This record gives sequence, structure tokens and C-alpha cells, in this order.
Amino acid sequence: MDFGRVPENELDQVDFSLPPEPSFNTTILSGKKIKDAKVYLGCAKWGRTEWVGKIYPPKTREKDFLKHYVHHYNSIELNATHYKVYGEGAITKWIANAAGKDFKFCPKMYQGVTHRGSLKGKQFITNEFFRGIIYFKEFLGPIFVQVSDTFSPKRKEELFDFLRTLPTDLQFFMEVRHPDWFKKDAIREELLTTLQSLNMGIVITDTAGRRDCAHMYLTIPKVFIRYVGNSLHKSDFIRCDVWVQRMKHWLDNGLEELYFFMHMHDEATSPELTVYLADKMNAELSLHLIKPSFIGNEGKALPLF
Repeated sequence: MDFGRVPENELDQVDFSLPPEPSFNTTILSGKKIKDAKVYLGCAKWGRTEWVGKIYPPKTREKDFLKHYVHHYNSIELNATHYKVYGEGAITKWIANAAGKDFKFCPKMYQGVTHRGSLKGKQFITNEFFRGIIYFKEFLGPIFVQVSDTFSPKRKEELFDFLRTLPTDLQFFMEVRHPDWFKKDAIREELLTTLQSLNMGIVITDTAGRRDCAHMYLTIPKVFIRYVGNSLHKSDFIRCDVWVQRMKHWLDNGLEELYFFMHMHDEATSPELTVYLADKMNAELSLHLIKPSFIGNEGKALPLF
């Protein structure tokens, strides 16, 4: 993910601290810990050739990547569905790899709906997207709806009208990126309350060059976090530590589901940071998350420093 990327030599000047907990969240969370809250950790793609010989066995063919991915993560932020509308055949093959596992696919809505022209008049292609998505069945996690960086609050009614047409029996999370969604309190509050009324979540994106997108607001008692690391820069580990504490606060106060997706500008090093994060989450949050196991170093993290 290149969104919010800054040059490596400028990372030490970025304030990576997370905002204080918004008072708005007290209207969303019950204040009481949920006994069996669901926690999922994954990446955006399974098709990373850089992971062959690292967490995928040597000479693994691309068609077998997912078969190995599901042994290292319990979810995937599925960006593939953003670029192509998939049908029953492909999706049935994907979920066969997760049989018997508590694994969630979190598909990103097709760009032909969200990024090409107006959101109006997209009923046919939207229906085609959902026609395939339903075949994820019990493996379907939240659907991730993103509009482009240029989609500003000037088009808020267009966005809200579109969201009101989406199926109410599926879980959605919304990501907006234009800075004006976050600058003015009134605009931000209207977005939050609209999503809350529709039982939709709001995506939290933590990336170096757009700190406004790491806003910490919840609109439902579930969270979808897109974390963008910087190839194991020292700040990546400090940021993970801070995130663990924020996730602990939410889980202690009634969060029902948590999805955390690891991104890197260079995805080759996502497994290493995932191991660091999973170890911290398991220790601090009393979880038993699976984590990447490295070839020749099964069950242990590779040296990071």
C-alpha cells in the first residue's frame, strides 16, 4: 500500500502517537468485556512471491499460496475482489483451503462500483459483486467499502444514499480518505452518526503520511484496522506496542470483533512484523492467535534487529 507513504529518511520526524480515545466511543462500547470476542489478524494478499522460502515452502506454486497462507493467519483483507468480480467457482476454491478453520475473508468492494464515476446507477454491477460474495458463506467477514482520495464530503449525500442501498444482513466497513472528512467536527460527526445508524463500521488506517486517518472512532462495537508499516523501521515496533494497548482498552470495554490487517510498502517483510504483533497480542490480550512460522525456524520469529 502506497497510501500515506513518506521517504524513509523522514520517518523519524513523524508523530506516530494515536489520538486520545474519543468520547463518542462510550456510546458504542458497553463498558463490559465480551467473553468470546473475535480477533482476526491478517494481510491484504496471499499471493506474495517474496514469501516463498520464507513462510511458504520452497518452489510453492502461486495456485497453492492460499493453502499455506491459512496456516499463518486467520483472516485476509481481500484486495483481489477490488480489481475483478469473482463468481462461485473461484470463491468456492478459495474457501476450500480454509475448511475446518475459523478463517475470515474480508473482500474489498469492486472498484467499478466505488472508484469509477458516480456511485449512482451502479445497481447491476453491485449485484454482480454480491452474487459472488455470498459463496464465502460462513467464511465471509466484513465487506470493506473504500472511496477514492478525491471523494470529498461535497459528495456526502451520494455516498450516504449508496450506503443505504447495501444489504442489511451483511457487515460493512467504510473507508474515506479525503482530508476534509476529518477536518471539521460537523462533517466528521455526520459521517459517524450516519454509519452508526446503518450499523456500519468505519475503517481506521494507520499510515505515516496521513495521521488523520488514524482517527480512533468506532461506529459499531467492531473495528477494522489497516496498519501500514515501513519495512521494519524501528517505529513499526513502537507503533505495534501502542496499538496493542489501544486494542486491549477496546476489548476490555465491550468490543465484539477486531480485524487487524498488516500492510507494508514492501510486503516482503509483513510476516516478521506480524510475528512481533501476534506475540504481543497473545501476551497482553490473553489470546491464542496463530502467527507466521518461518521455514527452518518454525514457531519462532526471525531476528528483527
